[in-house]
Amino acid sequence: MATLRTYIFLDSLQPQFASFIGKTARGFLPVPEQASLFVEIAPGIAINRVTDVALKATSVVPAVQVVERAYGLLEVHDFDKGEVLKAGEAILESLGLKEEQRMKPKIVSNQIIRSIEPYQAQIINRNSQGMMILPGQSLFILETEPAGYVSFAVNEAEKAADISLVQVVPYGAFGRLWLSGTESEIDSAAEAALGALNGVKGV
Repeated sequence: MATLRTYIFLDSLQPQFASFIGKTARGFLPVPEQASLFVEIAPGIAINRVTDVALKATSVVPAVQVVERAYGLLEVHDFDKGEVLKAGEAILESLGLKEEQRMKPKIVSNQIIRSIEPYQAQIINRNSQGMMILPGQSLFILETEPAGYVSFAVNEAEKAADISLVQVVPYGAFGRLWLSGTESEIDSAAEAALGALNGVKGV
């Protein structure tokens, strides 16, 4: 039986997160304000069947389908929130699971580094696929388990604060997020991200 590691609905993709997906994903690229669903399961290879079910049942399209060592991640989106929710229902039915059987996100680590040093900014920028962090800005770093929930954290952080999305990795053993901005905006973003994760119910 499959384990439902991540199951999270995003009501409106924020501009930077939607653009980041578009830059890094290989599927049908989303645009801001579309609704989105992230599903992560184990075993990973079974995500192919999950994708098939969602596409046959609804009009949603996938941007992300990743099979890594142990887990599989799928993202689907549509302007019609009802279609995205319907896709989720079809996925759950095919897995024989309910939403409340999803794993509850765990915050593995979170840190704020204030007034980042120039050399550290350069190292971070060389390894990022999003916006650049500039010397003197603050940096918020977050790790989640399961990984897929970091997508919810970044979307809610962007809703709450004027930040720059430096990097996000929503698959693997842990989800990882880097956000930069002024000290006050990063504090607001961190509060929103952590609050969103703490509000997700599961097992």
